[in-house]
Amino acid sequence: MVAANLAVAQAKPRARDLGVPFDGTPGVYNAITDVKGVEVGHTTLISGSGKLKVGEGPVRTGVTAVLPRGKDSLDPVFGAWFTLNGNGEMTGTTWLEDSGFLEGPVMITNTHSVGVVRDAVIAWRIKKAPPDSEGYSWSLPVVAETADDDLNDMNGFHVKPEHAFHALDTAHGGPVEEGNVGGGTGMICNEFKGGIGTSSRVLDATAGGYTVGVLVQCNYGSREQLRIAGINVGREIPEHTVWQKDVGSIIVVLATNAPLIPTQLKRIAKKISLGLGRDGSYSGDGSGDIFIAFSTANPGAVGTQGLHQLTMLPNDSLDPIFLATVQATEEAVVNAMVAAETMTGINNHTVIALPHDRLREALKKYNRLSK
Repeated sequence: MVAANLAVAQAKPRARDLGVPFDGTPGVYNAITDVKGVEVGHTTLISGSGKLKVGEGPVRTGVTAVLPRGKDSLDPVFGAWFTLNGNGEMTGTTWLEDSGFLEGPVMITNTHSVGVVRDAVIAWRIKKAPPDSEGYSWSLPVVAETADDDLNDMNGFHVKPEHAFHALDTAHGGPVEEGNVGGGTGMICNEFKGGIGTSSRVLDATAGGYTVGVLVQCNYGSREQLRIAGINVGREIPEHTVWQKDVGSIIVVLATNAPLIPTQLKRIAKKISLGLGRDGSYSGDGSGDIFIAFSTANPGAVGTQGLHQLTMLPNDSLDPIFLATVQATEEAVVNAMVAAETMTGINNHTVIALPHDRLREALKKYNRLSK
């Protein structure tokens, strides 16, 4: 299954393939996995059709896992989070805020499956790690959500522990599957089909050559506000709208190998907002816009005894990382919409994919097509 998914990920066109211009230099995969050690896994659940029968379907949902140091590492990373608009959920953030450490994966699913995924991560981690020296074995997992109830039987609770286990156990580096996959399966973005998207930026050598990678689960935004490469594409493609206002949510996960401490990662998490603004988001009242950022530098920083030697960039060196964050976020959202495919869900409700030909026409009209 993983090999098949990777083949699909590599075969699908992405925004740059369609001639959408973006600033900055992407990594090899133009994905969050360009940050060495980061792995991503999905479980995608699609079944049934027709009228909604709660508990039976149709099912259009799933789980996505982001593992900062891969599934075989138990070493925490420095992390921070930020909420731009709080109509959403991300568990585990109280301890993340206080300790400055992200211990374990970041999971993303639908709104009503947060609990089962959280509990599954605890069970998965208990199997991976023995109790500590004092006999304790505990976890406060980070699990985030966006709502897929326009297409999915969200109150049917179709996400089970084994689906979270699968996303974790099959996580991998390299190309990342985008669009209607994992937690993004039933999501909508700017009233087009949304889902999972990713992008990365590599800083030039004068700025340290560090990598910044972003993964989004996008489920927000109104059509008339959508901007791609600075053009109001939403107004150029006004057909088949869904809700006529900025509702829904977006979860953004940012990874970097730059040596940063939690206060700096908090600053970077805030800059994600500016990338969403480039895409036209104004973070409406009904939207849950929640972001988490972590650094894979400083391995072994957590511990119970002795002094720990850390490295960190000075604040005056952060501007290139701020810019890379904005650029990668902007592109990740567009990649999600480009990869997504038209989907029909509950009650035969259909959400169309962003039409590639119409996108190219709109960009060409304003002389913004790169090829």
